[in-house]
Amino acid sequence: MRNRIREFLIAPSRKRSGMEKKMKLVSWNVNGLRACVNKGFLDYFREADADVFCLQETKLQPGQLTLDLPGYRQYWNCAEKKGYSGTAVFSRQEPLSVSYGIGVEEHDHEGRVITLEFADFYLLTVYTPNSQEELARLAYRMRWEDAFLAYLKGLEEKKPVIFCGDLNVAHQEIDLKNPKTNRRNAGFTDEERGKMTALLDSGFVDTFRYFYPDREGIYSWWSYRFQARSKNAGWRIDYFLVSDCLKDRLADAQIYTDVMGSDHCPVGLILK
Repeated sequence: MRNRIREFLIAPSRKRSGMEKKMKLVSWNVNGLRACVNKGFLDYFREADADVFCLQETKLQPGQLTLDLPGYRQYWNCAEKKGYSGTAVFSRQEPLSVSYGIGVEEHDHEGRVITLEFADFYLLTVYTPNSQEELARLAYRMRWEDAFLAYLKGLEEKKPVIFCGDLNVAHQEIDLKNPKTNRRNAGFTDEERGKMTALLDSGFVDTFRYFYPDREGIYSWWSYRFQARSKNAGWRIDYFLVSDCLKDRLADAQIYTDVMGSDHCPVGLILK
């Protein structure tokens, strides 16, 4: 098995850059993939040259968009509701298995999770539910958090987990520009932040903070209102998290703040 693991982790990046022992993962909430394609998505996709590229908020139904991505296998999970939610994964390596959702009826109608099983880890893309205006969906969000963490820990019983996506929470005050005025807003409530703390305490690593524990002013989402992006009045709500046992594989975590096309920017993880 070690030979298979080594083959998967090294071969793609060696061909791309001449450097050994590197694997590039990218995640992006595209806020409507059809619109993002019209804003240069494919140019960035080719430039990123990722081994695995994960999407959230595709807002697609089957058959609404065809992407020509030579060398990549495509996996899609669409919401039942049209123009809403949805996730996708594009992978150079064929996974051992693929599953959709988390196996809980209440949570599996909105296309929020795809799980790819590889030889030595599971890789998930996830689009966490937003608690919405006036926290109308906060109670549902709390149930989702518990169910999703239980799903992650179940996977971890078999092999380590890497998951990425829009988690719709800024964990600490350092993770958004205006923490005081957003204290009870969706994405920065005590309840949501508490669930993120519990997730990390259960054995997962926030890879960006692992490398950059004190870095300020680096965000992944900006409101379309009030010229938030030009003022860098943003939130860091897009993540790569890994099982604690994978820490020695981490080479870097990145946030590509200059990439346009969505109200989010892509985030990345480099593995040894």
